[in-house]
Amino acid sequence: MDWQKEVSEARAVAARVLDSLDKIENKLRSARGWGFFDLLGGELFSSLIKHSKMDDAQRMLTQVQADLSLLQRELKDIDIHFGDEISVGGFQKFMDIVFDNIVSDWMTQSRINKSLREVSRVRAAVNEVLAGLTRLENGRE
Repeated sequence: MDWQKEVSEARAVAARVLDSLDKIENKLRSARGWGFFDLLGGELFSSLIKHSKMDDAQRMLTQVQADLSLLQRELKDIDIHFGDEISVGGFQKFMDIVFDNIVSDWMTQSRINKSLREVSRVRAAVNEVLAGLTRLENGRE
């Protein structure tokens, strides 16, 4: 096994995950902004934009989950373990558009905020992995 190659590959995947998490966070923050507008009396238009942003975040999360799986495989060879997954809401989208009212809007805002917390949690975990890789590298040099 080429140890330095494994560390380098793990670093590259971790960096890609962090970049994707930043983009997801931006989409979710935008969705949250549209959600506030929706709470203040926005109509179908604001709900559709909000959910479009959430759908974009969900598509990006699918790639992040694949990258996290790849990161797990890369780290397995150097004995570091990592196992986090995140996702955003599902059927609530239907309820929010069909029953567009303050209760469903508030529930959607809650899900967006929960997703933002999950993004932060996974970002912190990936940063810990990167710090562990750095310590491992420094210990081997």
